[in-house]
Amino acid sequence: MTGKLPLGRMVATPGALEILLEAEESPSAYLARHASGDWGDLDAHDRKENELSLKNGWRVFSSYPVKDAGVGDTRIWIITEADRSVTTILLPEEY
Repeated sequence: MTGKLPLGRMVATPGALEILLEAEESPSAYLARHASGDWGDLDAHDRKENELSLKNGWRVFSSYPVKDAGVGDTRIWIITEADRSVTTILLPEEY
């Protein structure tokens, strides 16, 4: 996967995988958005922080709604660690 951000090893929590499976969504589609610099539903402050994080080697965060998950307003978070060794897909309540 190429983009603005190297993802390292990609992992997901069981809760995030379950939501994506229920919604018939691929984790790779969300990972591609994250890697390309599409941070999803973040406010201007958090978007600016991510841009600074890219330049300074800090942790990078994205938030995406998952459509048709069957459980209301569901979203996933994707976090790439500062050293770019691991990117995790998780639910906000799993943080």
